[in-house]
Amino acid sequence: MVEYSWRGPFANADVNALHAEGFGHRLLDDDWVAQVERYSLGWVTAVEAGELVGFVNVAWDGGVHAFLLDTVVRADQRRTGIGRALVTTAVAGARQSACEWLHVDFDDELRDFYLDGCGFTPTGAGLVQLR
Repeated sequence: MVEYSWRGPFANADVNALHAEGFGHRLLDDDWVAQVERYSLGWVTAVEAGELVGFVNVAWDGGVHAFLLDTVVRADQRRTGIGRALVTTAVAGARQSACEWLHVDFDDELRDFYLDGCGFTPTGAGLVQLR
């Protein structure tokens, strides 16, 4: 059974490992705890049998806009509903705050997941590559 927690505890090493696997980069030693506690409205953890199997960060502008970032599910747990439950829990957490909007951007292959599976509405957006 997977347990979902708004602002749930986690270890940096676990999020770093999950992030490296999910986004295909080398294992980093980022201080996720300090980062989300300082800059985020909240985050959601998905834990099964004591192991972190999913994570999403809900950053915000300090006002009425929040942003989903770094939605990731462990590879062997994908397509089981964990991602959708992470997002649903994040939406509920953001809704309880003073935020009025929750934004997400995503690659084309995730369009059905976010729009059909999680209830987001498509919008026009822009992007500038900085590096």
